Amino acid sequence: MKTPRSVVAAVAAAVAVLASSMSVVPAPLASGAEAVAVAPVDGAAGIGDPYWPLDGNGGIDVTSYRIVNRYAFDTGRLSGRTTIRLRALQDLSSFSLDFLLPVRSVAVDGRRAGFVKRGKGHELRITPSRVLPRGTAHRVVVRYAGRPAEHRYAGQRNWLADKREVVAMNEPHMAPWWFPANDHPSDKALVDVSVTVPRGKEVVANGRLVKRTVGRRLTRWRWRADEPMAPYLAFFAAGDFQVERGTRDGTPWLLAVSQQLPLPQRQASMRLMRKTPRIVGGLEQDLGDYPFSVSGGLTTALNPGFALENQTRPTYPAVGAYAEWLVVHELAHQWFGNHVAVQRWRDIWLNEGFATFMEWRWNERNGGRAAKAALRFAYDTNGRGSSLWSVEIGQPGPRDLFHFAVYERGAMTVQALRNRVGEQDFWRIVRTWLAEQGGRNGSSAQFEALAERVSGEDLQGFFEAWLRTASKPADTAHNGLR
Repeated sequence: MKTPRSVVAAVAAAVAVLASSMSVVPAPLASGAEAVAVAPVDGAAGIGDPYWPLDGNGGIDVTSYRIVNRYAFDTGRLSGRTTIRLRALQDLSSFSLDFLLPVRSVAVDGRRAGFVKRGKGHELRITPSRVLPRGTAHRVVVRYAGRPAEHRYAGQRNWLADKREVVAMNEPHMAPWWFPANDHPSDKALVDVSVTVPRGKEVVANGRLVKRTVGRRLTRWRWRADEPMAPYLAFFAAGDFQVERGTRDGTPWLLAVSQQLPLPQRQASMRLMRKTPRIVGGLEQDLGDYPFSVSGGLTTALNPGFALENQTRPTYPAVGAYAEWLVVHELAHQWFGNHVAVQRWRDIWLNEGFATFMEWRWNERNGGRAAKAALRFAYDTNGRGSSLWSVEIGQPGPRDLFHFAVYERGAMTVQALRNRVGEQDFWRIVRTWLAEQGGRNGSSAQFEALAERVSGEDLQGFFEAWLRTASKPADTAHNGLR
């Protein structure tokens, strides 16, 4: 997922999680059963991820966001409304959304709703005028205005902007700075974004540009994604961009590079971005069809300190023309992290480990060092005291979610599995994972079970050594090292 600048420079809460794709209807009564009255409840203030207990919200399943915002570069003020279509998973007397900006009003199904938002807190508690029965669909409209840069959550100040450019990009949290959301990867939803900016400025977001409305002073840009996404993967960037478009193998692509960059950097960044369609095609050889209807990328002149795999359009800092590995990493996330999202944040190694492994695989396919040799080199050059072995990547904890070990040891785990089960079974595991979990979410436990099912091997000890042991795995064939 997030690729920190430190990686770029180097070469670069308990838990039944609700799947956003499920269609929920009231359960039928068994034959002869009598209905039992259940009092409406307040939906939980968190979805059940122990890393960030207030992330997401219980009792609701969001199906779509229609975001209509306006942004002022000079003041940093964002105002607008978001229409949320959701389904009640319980009989709800109230429910919450994750949002940081001051709220002006809330309506549920066209009726004014009560709401409580304490100070600059993260939780927006909404009380509709009527109970929302389990299994029913509803339309929620939230109106708001404020300055995102003034807000922080979970120790993060995520708003990235100056007087000329803004990019909404971060992980694991970003949505609450610019639209109210059920902010957890386990609730994917369709996203439709309109942003109004001063005339002459451009807006780029996920998916396709479906409309541009030009006025005397302002322009509204509307972008729509065809596939559901985790809320943190929704983004927009506004400013002055050099934009290129095209199509490769039937998939449209759009590339954008900030014109605030000095000309040599802008030219180098566009050369790097132009590699995107070819890299997508190369990844398809191993992973199957690209999972979305459009692709692309954007380079910002701001200083995020990382690249990020926003769905259909990853965002990058200016890193020059030769960081092909970084583009490979973020595009691999379109399969691992976006198409198959984490079920809980503890499963992050599935995203970062596979994306890093696909860097190794890309080198292997293009005449560079074999991934097997990359595994051996990483193992041999990191002694037992290395921090690579101190993090249990199957349960890294929120502080180490993006620790180097999650990436490197994650990739090592993937290649070690390849060594252990053999080439044919390995790629069958990968393709089956993407086919069975694609468009939804996946956990480490599910992946481990799939690997055993496909390979026919007992891999419990293998995964314990690589994922859940804070020490260097033994150099054995059982651990995929010989």
